Amino acid sequence: MNKRHFLGGAALAGLLPVATGVAAADAPRKGPGLLTVSGAIGKSNRGPVDAALDQLMVKHKVSFDKAFVIDADALARLPAVKIKPTLEYDAKVHTLSGPLLTSVLETVGVAPEAMLGMRAVDGYVVPLKMADARTYRMIVATEMDGVPLVLGGLGPQWAIYEADTLAAFKDKPLKERFALCPWGLYSIEVSRS
Repeated sequence: MNKRHFLGGAALAGLLPVATGVAAADAPRKGPGLLTVSGAIGKSNRGPVDAALDQLMVKHKVSFDKAFVIDADALARLPAVKIKPTLEYDAKVHTLSGPLLTSVLETVGVAPEAMLGMRAVDGYVVPLKMADARTYRMIVATEMDGVPLVLGGLGPQWAIYEADTLAAFKDKPLKERFALCPWGLYSIEVSRS
């Protein structure tokens, strides 16, 4: 047995728990940024809005000095939760999966008492307390019925909860259950409440 290979392998094995325990926000971004979290955050990986290159954010009047950009790989590293709401668009039950919204936000240092401004690609903005996101077990859905959500449809991310089982929404007409659920979610502005 080669002593160097054995010692090198043992050293790497000792690092493995540290490497696999890395939070989603700590790993370098590998793919295109899908979700930008700005405002009262503890971690950042990008600077201010660029007036020339951040065209959608400029159009929607999003402004920040620092932010954290999350890619699909980072979302996939977080534990996925499955929900089965009846959707307003086709009145059918669908299986949506993705990490809890609170888990995503906690990886970038968002405080439990924070206020969120969730923004969709169409400009729709939903104000929501972090505490409500936790109570509703809201997820950042990345898949529906086992298929990735797509831009131009309801994705690539959709902040959504299982309205059929939540007392605050289950007795409302189907068209009124998802007002707090922006599809095409691309930006979350965080403020202290």
